[in-house]
Amino acid sequence: MNKLTEQLKSLYRPKAALIAYQGENTKNDEYFLELRQIDKNGTMGEAIPVTYSFMNDIAANFSEAYSWIPSGVLPENFLFADTRKGHEKYIWWNPPCKRMMYFVRNLGIESAEYHVPGIVYIARESGLSVYAYKDIRPSEGTELFRAPFFNTSENSVCLGTAKLQKPVNPAFHELLEYWEKKFWLTEFSHLGGAGNPTKSNLVLVTKAAEDKEFDTDELKPLNKKLKDILE
Repeated sequence: MNKLTEQLKSLYRPKAALIAYQGENTKNDEYFLELRQIDKNGTMGEAIPVTYSFMNDIAANFSEAYSWIPSGVLPENFLFADTRKGHEKYIWWNPPCKRMMYFVRNLGIESAEYHVPGIVYIARESGLSVYAYKDIRPSEGTELFRAPFFNTSENSVCLGTAKLQKPVNPAFHELLEYWEKKFWLTEFSHLGGAGNPTKSNLVLVTKAAEDKEFDTDELKPLNKKLKDILE
């Protein structure tokens, strides 16, 4: 949200105009580019030839902006992708399994492997959301529940401590791995804004899942199905 706020508050001023000319009677559709600087009053200056340095800056900026778009084979657990710049959204799932989880000391929970229910992830440029489900493999009609973890609310995750470098030009599986590591390598430290996400005390629910399957009766419903987020 801070990044979005900064972008909305930023004032963009025209700095230069790039004008392209096409030859009318050339065999190879030749083009000529000229650059006109724009002053603080919005007035264009005299035309100057476009330099390689200027074009390299534009190309570098474009490449950096789109280097985060994934490509390649879709993993079996992938559900949805919107790769449009500014609208990025990726949804996938993990079946019930045992995960290594890390906790701050004052929670009184040992950092160890714990059983967790099935998880649905939604990754956006603004961050990550996670939901729980009770099936082995979700379908459009699968009911979603609050994720039974610390650091999570109904619509977002606090990714506080995991420091990871974003992959450049990632394959889809690398994108999913990046977000999953961001979540599971973060130290769980506090309840989300909506309070306890399980019917019983989350500390006790988590500890009980170390030696046996996660008790899905502890999950709190959201009155939302998987099909409701696939858009």
